[in-house]
Amino acid sequence: MGSFGFRLKFFMAVLLAVMLMGTLGFSYLQNLSLIDAFYFTIVTIATVGYGDIVPTTQAGRVLAVILIITGVGTFLGVVVNATEAFIVKREKQQRMEKLRMVMGLFFSEFGTDLLARLARNDPNIEAVREQLLIKAQWSEKEFQGADTAVKTYPCLCSTGSVTLKELRELLEQKRELFLRLFENPNLLEHESFTELLRAILHLKEELLHRDDLDSLPQSDVEHLTGDIRRVYSLLLPEWLDYMRYLKQNYPYLFSLAMRLNPFDRNASVVVR
Repeated sequence: MGSFGFRLKFFMAVLLAVMLMGTLGFSYLQNLSLIDAFYFTIVTIATVGYGDIVPTTQAGRVLAVILIITGVGTFLGVVVNATEAFIVKREKQQRMEKLRMVMGLFFSEFGTDLLARLARNDPNIEAVREQLLIKAQWSEKEFQGADTAVKTYPCLCSTGSVTLKELRELLEQKRELFLRLFENPNLLEHESFTELLRAILHLKEELLHRDDLDSLPQSDVEHLTGDIRRVYSLLLPEWLDYMRYLKQNYPYLFSLAMRLNPFDRNASVVVR
């Protein structure tokens, strides 16, 4: 898209320069008003040639030839690049929509549950809980406020043998899900989500390679705690962004996700 955008801007700049040159040139050489000169420039570049205005001087004819040679190619360049840019943008939107479906699978099958487990072991969660209790009437202003709160939140998470065992069991259960997610060709379109999956995969490998999670030295527990907090800090903003997307595009999916909010102590799928 960047390449197409640059070429489109270049051709448009050249086309405007050619049109300006033609308008001023015909106005001077043919003694035309600026409106008539601009009109003559347009019909010349577009090769329409109505014949109601024609160059009557040698200099005017030379200018018309220059406009035809430079203007027609430039005009076609604008049309072609604008069309290509539109197609590329549409294809990217379609890829992102498919990726959003993948993210929906991730959160429904795993992400929301993982976030709830991490939040339960966060000693400071009360500092941001209220900002994360998303409501049906939220506007972009409320989501921006939640974004600000999340960006400055340290995402702490205390760990113990029970928590580590729970995480390892959960990650083992979702092995097939991760394989399916990484096989998706659209994954690289969303760098932050890809980084989140990479962090989760790393945590899974760390936990699976330890046979006994009950007798780890404190240094190793702190190492695993750092890996868990990395996942937590990446998962929280992705969840918030996904909730915003559902609110804007799929109200019925948003309704369910809102009722299953991992930060709501009274979360229930039952509509009340």
